Amino acid sequence: IYWNCAAVKHLSLGVAGLGCEDALIHLLNFVWPNIFEESPHVIQATCDAIEGLMVSLGPNVILAYTVQGLYHPARRVREIYWKIYNMLYIYAADSMVLGFPVIEDEGENFYARTTLELFI
Repeated sequence: IYWNCAAVKHLSLGVAGLGCEDALIHLLNFVWPNIFEESPHVIQATCDAIEGLMVSLGPNVILAYTVQGLYHPARRVREIYWKIYNMLYIYAADSMVLGFPVIEDEGENFYARTTLELFI
């Protein structure tokens, strides 16, 4: 598993921007279940592969996979999903804004993203 994740990482970094997104999504689906492994080496290799896929696919694709487990009832599941979310936030916080849902204003709270809405 370790070598497979390393191969996916280097492959995804090598083809970044070449229009191979459908194949990279397939590789992401191959790598993603390995985040629940026990071995620290495999977990690190999986996170490295996800980082490489984040560069080639964009952070919003990885965010779509990550959001599903952020509030899971099991603590072990939440921990790894929050680790991946924090990795996304550190490397691509500005790009993740487009992936967040639009929330309607309610009462005293205003959720408008006016700067972003100017570009759309």
